[in-house]
Amino acid sequence: MERTLLIGRRPAMTLIVGAMLASVAGIALADGTTITGTVVYRERMLLPVGAKATVRLEDVSLADAPATVIAETTVPATTSPTAFSLDFDPAKLETGHTYAWRASITAGDELMFTTTERHSFDPQVADVELLVQRVAGGDTTTLPLEGAWLAEDIAGGGVIDYLQTTLEIGAGGKVSGNGGCNRFSGSATIAGDKISFGELASTMMACTEAAMDQEMKLHAALAVARAYRIDPAQRKLFLSDDAGKVVAQFSAM
Repeated sequence: MERTLLIGRRPAMTLIVGAMLASVAGIALADGTTITGTVVYRERMLLPVGAKATVRLEDVSLADAPATVIAETTVPATTSPTAFSLDFDPAKLETGHTYAWRASITAGDELMFTTTERHSFDPQVADVELLVQRVAGGDTTTLPLEGAWLAEDIAGGGVIDYLQTTLEIGAGGKVSGNGGCNRFSGSATIAGDKISFGELASTMMACTEAAMDQEMKLHAALAVARAYRIDPAQRKLFLSDDAGKVVAQFSAM
């Protein structure tokens, strides 16, 4: 259930709210309060070098007017989640007003992610999580197969969050990547939407049982892959077998 801060009009209520704000996150500043949190997106992808996450606390009381920024911070972002801390002055919060969080991730001048739902400000929440959604680029009609892809699902069983299982497709069908433990390389035959992977050479490092299991599942999926489909809007790559069943799903890196 969404909770919204509505500060009462009586002085006594203002004092109560002020005391609540002073204890947020357990850090009282000389002239304000610090709140910590994370900016989160669901896509399994790394962000470009130099990407930044911006978090704002805004006054959203007026539906027909732009929001007023109460406090703002910008931090470097490489992946999800991205941690932040925001200092603000409780004295800037006015009685009877409504406040909410807004977050975005940018790379240069490109807006990559932004909040699409209201995240209401609650003075009793010490640590906040702000979910941001992928913003489609100006040209989403094409996305090349050549490039680096990060595994999101293998054989319908998902993937282990802390493993970076990747597939890189280069010019002329050159293939390389990391199964989560070992690097591999080889080639693929690509014609139209058809693809088949040849024998792949791999390093022989020993890792945890879970990592080795995921790596074997990746190689098994590549061995039966016969077609591919790219969703440019979602920046996804799907590999399918002869029957059209998706055997692996990747996100563009």
